[in-house]
Amino acid sequence: MTAPTPWQELKAVLAVTIPAERLIDDPLRTLAYGTDASFYRLIPRLVVRPENEQELRLTLAECRTRGLPVTFRAAGTSLSGQAVTDSVLIQLGRGWRDHEILDEGRGIRLEPGVIGARANALLAPFGRKIGPDPASIASCMIGGIAANNASGMCCGTAQNSYRTVRDIRVILADGSLLDTADPDSVVAFRRSHGDLVEGLEGLSAETRGNAALAEKIRHKYRLKNTTGYALNSLVDFTDGIEILKHLMIGSEGTLGFIGAITYDTVIDEFHKAAALTFFSDMATTCRATIALKQVPVSAVELMDRAALRSVQDQPGMPEVLKMLPEGAAALLIDVRGNDAVELEARMQAVQATLEGIQTLEPVAFTRDPDTYARYWKIRKGLFPAVGAVRETGTTVIIEDVAFPVERLDAGVLALTETFHRHGYHEAILFGHALEGNLHFVFPQGFEKPGEVKRYQALMDEVAQLVGVEYGGSLKAEHGTGRNMAPYVELEWGPEAYDLMWRIKGLFDPGNLLNPEVILSRNPTLHLENLKPLPAADPIVDKCIECGFCEHVCPSRDLTLTPRQRIVIAREVARLEAMGEALSNEEAARLDTLRQDYRYAGDETCAADGLCATQCPVGINTGDLVREMRRERHAGKADVARRVGRHFSGVTRLARGALNVAGAARVVLGDHLMSKASGGARRLSRGRLPQWTPALPKATPIRVLRHPATGGAARDKVVYLPSCATRVFGADRHDRGESRSVMEIALSLLDKAGYEVILPEMIGHLCCGMAFQSKGQFDEARHKARELNRELLVASQNGRYPILSDTSPCTLQMQEHLDERLTLMEPVAFAHDHLLPRLSITPLDERIAVHVTCSSTRMGLADRFVALAQACARDVVVPAEITCCGFAGDKGFNTPELNASALEGLAEQVAGCSAGYSNSRTCEIGLSEHGGIPYRSILSLLDRASQAR
Repeated sequence: MTAPTPWQELKAVLAVTIPAERLIDDPLRTLAYGTDASFYRLIPRLVVRPENEQELRLTLAECRTRGLPVTFRAAGTSLSGQAVTDSVLIQLGRGWRDHEILDEGRGIRLEPGVIGARANALLAPFGRKIGPDPASIASCMIGGIAANNASGMCCGTAQNSYRTVRDIRVILADGSLLDTADPDSVVAFRRSHGDLVEGLEGLSAETRGNAALAEKIRHKYRLKNTTGYALNSLVDFTDGIEILKHLMIGSEGTLGFIGAITYDTVIDEFHKAAALTFFSDMATTCRATIALKQVPVSAVELMDRAALRSVQDQPGMPEVLKMLPEGAAALLIDVRGNDAVELEARMQAVQATLEGIQTLEPVAFTRDPDTYARYWKIRKGLFPAVGAVRETGTTVIIEDVAFPVERLDAGVLALTETFHRHGYHEAILFGHALEGNLHFVFPQGFEKPGEVKRYQALMDEVAQLVGVEYGGSLKAEHGTGRNMAPYVELEWGPEAYDLMWRIKGLFDPGNLLNPEVILSRNPTLHLENLKPLPAADPIVDKCIECGFCEHVCPSRDLTLTPRQRIVIAREVARLEAMGEALSNEEAARLDTLRQDYRYAGDETCAADGLCATQCPVGINTGDLVREMRRERHAGKADVARRVGRHFSGVTRLARGALNVAGAARVVLGDHLMSKASGGARRLSRGRLPQWTPALPKATPIRVLRHPATGGAARDKVVYLPSCATRVFGADRHDRGESRSVMEIALSLLDKAGYEVILPEMIGHLCCGMAFQSKGQFDEARHKARELNRELLVASQNGRYPILSDTSPCTLQMQEHLDERLTLMEPVAFAHDHLLPRLSITPLDERIAVHVTCSSTRMGLADRFVALAQACARDVVVPAEITCCGFAGDKGFNTPELNASALEGLAEQVAGCSAGYSNSRTCEIGLSEHGGIPYRSILSLLDRASQAR
């Protein structure tokens, strides 16, 4: 028998305290969870998901006993390789998302698993925000923001984590805990860790006593700088606790674990304007940037001609981009104010500053929200533009440097020449010009001969140019990681570099916390463990594995995220491409990946498409999963065809099954019914659906024998009830609404003065989504053609609008049916057409709304909330509940997906009288896990409205 490895021993010891499902060492999940946004690949031997400090301290203690290195992971959106390991990966889960608002919003205490945008949403009612504003703020977490000292477009060096940290709660390598907000904790720490505190104070005194070194440090931190440790803490502070607090910022998990951070927040100025200003050449652009340094602007973003060219053909881009001369560049100038007067004064200040500088067009600010958003879309679309056009198999690299702003023009020219000299002609340049912070983005492959050496030569020259010749920063805001660790000494010099190693020795003498990150003696570290990106499927080959998709995925806390599904698909494709060259071990690993992917990658994927709304290159991973289902279910095409051809009978059977289930529930009660259903499901190995107490009554289909209303003066509308609303009626437990969605819709349309047209063969119609979601594309197309034909007849070739009472079905129809048809879902139709026709008396109730994934994809979230607010006194939109995970029938067949996606919902909607949505199946799962009845949004409007 083979002796257990140290990681297996660690898992066995931890399993006494930590549940087995949070101790992960199988091939699929270690690869998936071990992947981050960098171009490095290391696979952890064990992934641990502690849910509290006690579990984390235990893990650290047991790793220390065995000498096993540990790496901490938050969202995994970092770019420099600081969150990958081939040892123990500690991954943050739901237990690290707590927060506390302090001092009426002037401070906020955040645990490391809180997403940055969530922190700002919590602060929005107070007119404040956290200082750091990285481009990934919608997906990155506070732990990573602080540990990388991430900044962004507006925060500069004045509002980053180093400058705005008030207090910090840390766990060190030896398991000790310090909370700087707790005086007792500070006293105890000074007593127990006097050597560490005194050692830091000694380094501070030594550094401040070395005038040349102290001045060098001060100079370096005039710029954005995340290369190495925060040595400015040694000259900014003399107290050991303050030094420790600020050293933790930007330490990338190499000095300790940040368990919570308290920020001093900053004002979020409400009034905003932007000007997209063009210059004939880069030198003039940089001269304008230097002049704007003295003006109260929020951001100045520089874009070179190549960057602008990369987005000029995208929808919504200004035509002027195509007409710019070669060599031109642009500044996106963002100005903000607390009121309109202040905003106007600041815009005038910019105009005056640029008066003597030649521009290609007059400087013109816009306050129009759509134009403002379009300008920022240009800037934010630059990185994905390169990612979208790169050759399959290559990655996208972002170099993140900073020059002294007074030397920006010369630095840009020298850097551009360096890239071209090494053959990187596709590189584009953009960045936070006000801070001298520039990003060079370029595609890079490592598979072809000579590519690694070419990249090494480029990096060597860039490091010498930026770090030595210009005295700049090699990593301005993305963290040192593995990518720049070999160059830290070159940038800082031997004295400062020695200081960093001494700091590391004080905190982590065993070098177990994220070794090889920030500090490394390996000169080729940045060229090792490069991530392969093989072709897997054209649907996802453009994925850059940034992780922006993960926070909206309903299976993110259950199995895999879209990024992780793509990672596994790529690895399977890589192994399959090896063919007979596969070793026995690799062949066994391939079989395991295929087998485990069936559940983790396929069965728990809702295929809701929300990932595409966050993806920089627009990838819908659900399309990949549906394609896999098509291949796997090819043998069931005849069954799908028979179901589609007899769809009316199938829905009648479904209503009958609901009636039988309802009768059984009356006899057995909810408790016994749940037990019986669960037992039958287990015996069938998951083939039978799970019964839920929220299972509704069958719809009384007779309501569709609706007589035509009104006369010739009435406007006409085609009403299409979905197959879901033709099957599922009202919630049996809902005392406030006993009608089916169809009854409610017909009542509302009549009240609003519409004549309702019902399509022929209505019981047989289906948009095709039920088939497409299972990979039965042929039958999905057949049902779509049937529906298209009937809707064209009913609407007189698009003359009348069509109301579909189920949002996901509407989206499906909009994507597949005739463009002549005006297809509207409940929220859009109610907001745009019903509200103006009705008298509204808002209900004196607190209600919840669930914006479905399809509504989000159709851009209806704001109208959804506005409609609810017009109809009720108090509207709750639960935070971080994206897709509900019910996904048609997955709430019955994979109920754990629905449960995971809606964990925490009940607490957020407590005190609400009811919840409202626009998909009947989603409402079943929401009712089950929310603890309140969820109904159609049309019910809310009907209850709050009267005919005019």
